Amino acid sequence: MAKMVLLPVLLSFLLLPFASLALTQDFCVADLSCSDTPAGYPCKAGATAGDFAYHGLAAAGNTTNIIKAAVTPAFVGQFPGVNGLGISAARLDIAVGGVVPIHTHPAGSELLFVTQGTVAAGFISSGANTVYTKTLYAGDIMVFPQGLLHYQYNAGTGPAVALVAFSSPNPGLQITDFALFANNLPSAVVEKVTFLDDAQVKKLKSVLGGSG
Repeated sequence: MAKMVLLPVLLSFLLLPFASLALTQDFCVADLSCSDTPAGYPCKAGATAGDFAYHGLAAAGNTTNIIKAAVTPAFVGQFPGVNGLGISAARLDIAVGGVVPIHTHPAGSELLFVTQGTVAAGFISSGANTVYTKTLYAGDIMVFPQGLLHYQYNAGTGPAVALVAFSSPNPGLQITDFALFANNLPSAVVEKVTFLDDAQVKKLKSVLGGSG
């Protein structure tokens, strides 16, 4: 009898996470004047059609930088209409010789769709550190699971362009090289945790703007 009573209770707890994903209203356009929260931005009053369209990915990003690449985001901070919907987008421009270094999106999976040029891409599994790599051409897509280290670089002789979709309105971005060498973490600590020597660490800190 006790098992019969406990079963509905157990099932209700199992269903709670799924119930929390159910929409209670049509949409919640972000009020960017407020702070973001784990549940997203508060809803702004008076949504307009303009909140659900974004023209920011039409122009190529500026690739005149150290990595010769540019990511133009359409995250909730730029595109308030995606707030609470579990989606966002970006444009990726990579000049010849350009690279998006190994990085991760802690809060979302990524779907890359190449529209121009040739992109070499890959990701590393978290368990056995298995590497999955592929050379992509215009019309190809590749998925990068949430939180896993991955990269893209231009493997062709001309500019490469890709459109990217994310499973989060704010997937986050952490580039490993910048995380290690563009901050004030003491060089001695970086050397200890990366097995790099002092000269290498200080060179990378100098190139990427770090100190210490």
